[in-house]
Amino acid sequence: MGKKAACLRVGLLLIAGVAAVVGLVWFLGGRQIRGGEHHESYFKESVEGLDVGSPVKYRGVTLGRVTELGLVSAAYTSPGNAEFHPAAFGMVFVRFVIDPARVGQVLDPATAIGLGLRIRLASQGITGLTYLELDYVDPARFPAMAVPWQPRDEYIPSMPSTITQVSDAAQVLYTKLQNLDLERLTNTLQTVLDDLHGELSSGDAHAALAAASELLRLLRDGVAAADLPGVAAELRGAAVAVRGAAAGPATKDLLASTSRAADRLADAAARLPPLIAALEQT
Repeated sequence: MGKKAACLRVGLLLIAGVAAVVGLVWFLGGRQIRGGEHHESYFKESVEGLDVGSPVKYRGVTLGRVTELGLVSAAYTSPGNAEFHPAAFGMVFVRFVIDPARVGQVLDPATAIGLGLRIRLASQGITGLTYLELDYVDPARFPAMAVPWQPRDEYIPSMPSTITQVSDAAQVLYTKLQNLDLERLTNTLQTVLDDLHGELSSGDAHAALAAASELLRLLRDGVAAADLPGVAAELRGAAVAVRGAAAGPATKDLLASTSRAADRLADAAARLPPLIAALEQT
């Protein structure tokens, strides 16, 4: 009897554990969002780190959860029938659910996609946990990818993650560097340096530099021989003497005498017309 009771308790414990695991998977799978809007997207890159239950965020705000991941080739293509799409190979689909209560009033999907609504993979801080991030970007830079199959849920186009964009840019740069003829570039640069060294050593540039140096030397010698400080001192002395002479009593008397002579000349000029008239009458 005791063994049966122990077995019953162990069985109940196992059932409770399985139920807890199922409930946890159900919760992390995003199915706790009742009445949510189901969407899906497709990625050409690895979704390593993304799993069922991973959050879907918009600028840091959690709006939903990932519900399913898989290969597009398994979900939408099958060789030998009309639905075979070679473009699907190498792509991964991700389905997720969004809680409308956390979003509020939004644009219809077609308008939002036209304005640049995209979804991408992102990493959370230093933990490296991967999640989906919704955002509005330049639709001309990241055009919406057209798919030849009919998506099961509402389709939101994806865009490359930041890591993928950096990796692609580095790959393009590496390819361009590989295509460069480094040996020819080095030889050309060495030729330019040799020509420059020759010009500075014995060419026209060397002659121009020598002529400029000689001209500067002549100017320096001319300035030294001209004794500019002495000339300046003499000019200052002459200016002082002129100012002193202009302010002296002799200059003032001369100016007064000149003024009196001018007055007398004016009086004489005023008496000339009557005198001329009298002479004419005479």
